[in-house]
Amino acid sequence: MDIRTRNAVTLSGRPGGQPMVFAHGFGCDQAMWRLVTPAFEPDYQLVLFDYVGAGNSDLNAWTPERYSTLDGYADDVLELCAELDLRDVVFVGHSVSSMVGALAAAREPERFAELVMVCPSPCYLDDAGYTGGFTRPDIEELLESLDSNYLGWSAAMAPVIMGNPDRPELGAELTNSFCRTDPVIAGQFARVTFLSDNRADLARVEVPTLVLQSRHDAIAPVSVGEYVHDRLPDSELVLLEVNGHCPQLSDPDLTAAAIGAFLADRGTR
Repeated sequence: MDIRTRNAVTLSGRPGGQPMVFAHGFGCDQAMWRLVTPAFEPDYQLVLFDYVGAGNSDLNAWTPERYSTLDGYADDVLELCAELDLRDVVFVGHSVSSMVGALAAAREPERFAELVMVCPSPCYLDDAGYTGGFTRPDIEELLESLDSNYLGWSAAMAPVIMGNPDRPELGAELTNSFCRTDPVIAGQFARVTFLSDNRADLARVEVPTLVLQSRHDAIAPVSVGEYVHDRLPDSELVLLEVNGHCPQLSDPDLTAAAIGAFLADRGTR
């Protein structure tokens, strides 16, 4: 299979530069990074892609078996890196892609220089001594609503996820992105996203990591960002003074600046 076609890979930036891979979250596609990537085009070879089922990816490549866990998505990332012969990768993952990046880096740490986790969550379910933000009934209700009326669920949930009610155009963009995603694939990806527990995987990530956390996030509260930071062997936590789960859209300049500062401190920019 042609991996570039499967994942609608887009290359830009400085040819031959250090590769910087941007991975989108649930219900999104690579367009969600368009306001952040220009800051890095002069210095890096940028690699953007769509997970199978999103954006311009090849829907025929999707199978429920492969994508029944986040490992299937990590497989895609590693196959993409192998296909393009990417080394010394800066991997920038939003939301669930933070854990996809963690799984990929734990398996092939030699490919990665740094990870950037934007609003990550290793587990959305509350547990003893851990606040993920959702109870089991919360998640079951969310998934049931998604299955019964995906378009209605998208219209209701996207503004909540985005935050910033004073800027309704942001919620509308996320709603439209959700509605472009195949409902069957979105339903399975939602289950994988909201029911996964990757807390134990954090200790396996040896790659230096930046954890970017929004101050007000209905999906991944500050306590989750602090948990991720505390469990990663080598990480830095930056609290962004922004609202919502998608700071790359609500404040792309601040998001890009935080990533750039981390890379500069690491000597890779």
